[in-house]
Amino acid sequence: MDLQHARAVAVEAAEAAGALLQSRTAGAIGVRAKGDAGDVVTDLDLASEKLLLERILTAFPSHAVIAEESGLLGAPGGEWTWLVDPLDGTNNVAIGLPAYVVGVALCRSGRPVLGVVHDPVSCQTWSAIRGDGAVASSGARLAPPYHPSPHGPLLAWTQGYGVARDDAAVLALKTRLEVRARRMLQLWAPLLSWAMLARGDIDGIVGYRAEAVDLPAGALLAREAGIEIRALDGGPFEESIDGTADDRSFVAAHPRALPGLLDLLR
Repeated sequence: MDLQHARAVAVEAAEAAGALLQSRTAGAIGVRAKGDAGDVVTDLDLASEKLLLERILTAFPSHAVIAEESGLLGAPGGEWTWLVDPLDGTNNVAIGLPAYVVGVALCRSGRPVLGVVHDPVSCQTWSAIRGDGAVASSGARLAPPYHPSPHGPLLAWTQGYGVARDDAAVLALKTRLEVRARRMLQLWAPLLSWAMLARGDIDGIVGYRAEAVDLPAGALLAREAGIEIRALDGGPFEESIDGTADDRSFVAAHPRALPGLLDLLR
């Protein structure tokens, strides 16, 4: 498997999907309910996903794909599986907020080896291959600096769609973080938060039972930029598509910032 070729296919597909999204966000958008937790899906999600699936399956017809809206395409449990998030930030787009990205990951035996995040608004793309670092559109390596603040860290928060609004663990965690962090962002677009962390725009991300489709691409991008990711109790964390929602709770930060962030959670 040529991962450089796979990255080229994924980047081209994500940027084409981004161009499609950017060209249509100014017009009328069809929005309808998705599930029972207040989430939504738009016509743009479906159009972007269709484009991404066509590009990826044309290039890799023997691979499986798990897409945000279409679910599993192909046989489960194979060696190679693509993850497609055609519009991460759907709720933002639905209210006219230009904060959304396209995410693609390739997993080998459940473990991500390639991640791509494209921001149609800034026309920037970030990608990573496991063991080969993370790069921006320009080819520059991502290596976020460590800049501690006396006012606390700037954090992003993400949680899965299935987490109840009155979940006691969530309320306790968020209260603790909001009291001690400088700011805590809830962007409704986890992959955008991962890109910001990989660039050094924010100091950390805390996730609670995160969604499986968008987590691997963002986490791999951050890891390859030098970010460390741990479980909420400080133990090891693996951004695999296997496991349950409980396995997808984490804290991510620069290695020098992580101990202090873990202390905030204890």
